[in-house]
Order: sequence, then C-alpha cells, then structure tokens
Amino acid sequence: MSARVTDLHVARNVPLPSPARLQAEIPHGEGRENFVANSRATLRSILAGIDPRFLVIVGPCSIHDTEAGIEYAHRLAALAERLRDKLYIVMRVYFEKPRTTVGWKGLIMDPHLDGTDDIPEGLRRARHFLRNVIDVGLPTATELLDPITPQYIADLISWSAIGARTAESQTHRQMASGLSMPVGFKNTTSGDLVAAINAVKAAARPQTFLGVSEEGIASSVSTTGNPDCHIILRGGDHGPNYDETSISSAKAALEKGGVAPSLIVDASHANCGKDCAQMPAVFREIVRQRAAGELAIRGAMLESNLVAGNQAFPRPLDQLVRGQSITDSCIDWETTEALLHEAAGKL
Repeated sequence: MSARVTDLHVARNVPLPSPARLQAEIPHGEGRENFVANSRATLRSILAGIDPRFLVIVGPCSIHDTEAGIEYAHRLAALAERLRDKLYIVMRVYFEKPRTTVGWKGLIMDPHLDGTDDIPEGLRRARHFLRNVIDVGLPTATELLDPITPQYIADLISWSAIGARTAESQTHRQMASGLSMPVGFKNTTSGDLVAAINAVKAAARPQTFLGVSEEGIASSVSTTGNPDCHIILRGGDHGPNYDETSISSAKAALEKGGVAPSLIVDASHANCGKDCAQMPAVFREIVRQRAAGELAIRGAMLESNLVAGNQAFPRPLDQLVRGQSITDSCIDWETTEALLHEAAGKL
C-alpha cells in the first residue's frame, strides 16, 4: 500500500461559487458601477494633487454587525455631504483581518462569528454590504488580504490598502498591479518604509502570476501595472511617523526612490499607540501640517465606530455591545463628527 502524501492536514476543501456566479447573483448594477468609476477618478485626482480636497478614509476597524455598519454609513454619508467642499470622505469597509497569531479573521472568513468559517456566505454578505454603502452615497475602502477575494468584491470598491504585514509580499504586489482602483501600501510593522516604496514600484509594473478567472478556474494573469499606488504611514515598532520630521523623511525617501510624494497618514495603529483616546490628537496634527502647506499629505485614516473602544471577542453574540469594535479600538461617532467638522474648518 502506498503512503499517503497529500492533504495530511486538510480537514475539508469546500468549493466556492465562481466570481461570475456570485456577481450575477448579487450584481453591482449600472448606477453603482458609475458611482464606483467616478469615485475612483476623484481619488486619483486627489492623490495626484489635482483635486485640492483632503481625503479622509474613516470607519470601523472591521465590519462584524452589518446592521450597525449601515447605521454608521447613513450618519457618515450625511456628514460627507455637508463637508464635501473641503473633505472627500470614504468609508472603511474592512472584511478581512490579518492576525498576528489567532483571532477572528473577518466577515468574509467567519460571517456567523462562531468559527464555522462559512466563506461563501461571507462573500455574499460582503457584496450586499458594499452595495448598501454605495446606495447611501459613500465610496468604499478596504484592505485586500487574500489574493482571491478581489475577484468577488473589487467591482464595488473605490480604494484599497495592502497592510503592514503583507506590503513585502510578492503575491500582494502582483495582485495590486492588476487592481482597478488606487492602492495604498502601508509601511511594515517595524516602521520600514523602503519595503512599501519597493511595493509601489513593483505594482506599477506589468506582472504575470497565478490567479483565478471569473469562472473560478486557476489561471495565468497578466497585468499592465497600476499607476495609482501610494504610501500609507501607520507608525511602527519604533514609534509613530506622522510628525513633521517623519513626513519630511518619507518625502525624501519617495523622491530618492523615484516615487511621487503622495502620502496618506493613518491616525490609528502604531501612530496612536493603538490607543483610540490618542487618535484625535494625531489626526489634528496631520490636519495641522496639511493646513500649514504640507501638500504631500493627501489624506488621513481614522478608525471610528458608533461606540468608542473595543470589546473582547469571542463571547456570546447576545452580549456584544452594538456598534463597538471586536478588533482594534475606535473613536466614537460624536468624536468623529467633531473632528471632521474641525478639519474642514481648518482646511
């Protein structure tokens, strides 16, 4: 008898619906398609320094309660309309969460929040939620973690990020080269910026790699390169990088690397020491620099939810506080509204 040499550690292998089938089941529709195309064009213009408005990518650290998420979207859409002359507001709609060790990996991976990992249902919920956010008039932003995911949801996304843990990944750089929206690469968790600069340069080039077709078939994907990639400063193990000295150093490094000095600065993560109480002060400093003439800062990111802080998870679902993060801590809605009004006034 031959020894078994495959799938020794695989418990199950469940086929997914093809991207084309899921898109047909939950179509974007012509109106949403036009909205996404127009919002991407606006983002390109802001990132190129043509549109003078300040980009703010704001919203929950992750979406786990879609009902509370849509309530947040309605509030944010009303605020975005009031401040649209100064700010261009895009909602964070994050469905995939990288984990340092273990933990909840996001709505796509575990939509029922119970460890059953019903990915087909997670993809369906993600598409429905993205459509609902667009319907209230907000562009969407997410982090793309798994290279197969974009085939299922990218048509409903206006901006995406490659996170600090994956900016050095060749797979993610190749994926970004074929994405149809602007993509921000974060500096690594150590704070290293060189990896992100190299990622922007690689993603701008044509690439060929293994992927999945619209029909769900393994395929060879060739891209033309994505010219709309840029850098996100999020701090690192050695401290924050939103101060004037860090901004100046980042601009110099970008120019040396032949990359346009277009920066988005994250007011959360290591830039606030993962303490949401510090986030408003960080955001105010980012806005102050922009208002003082630092035009390389094209925008900022904020983690915000209906309720401040975060809550331990897993726990019984009926014990969850509605509108409070189960991943990183966030500022609450009232603080968010006040900060964005203040920023618009200063800009």
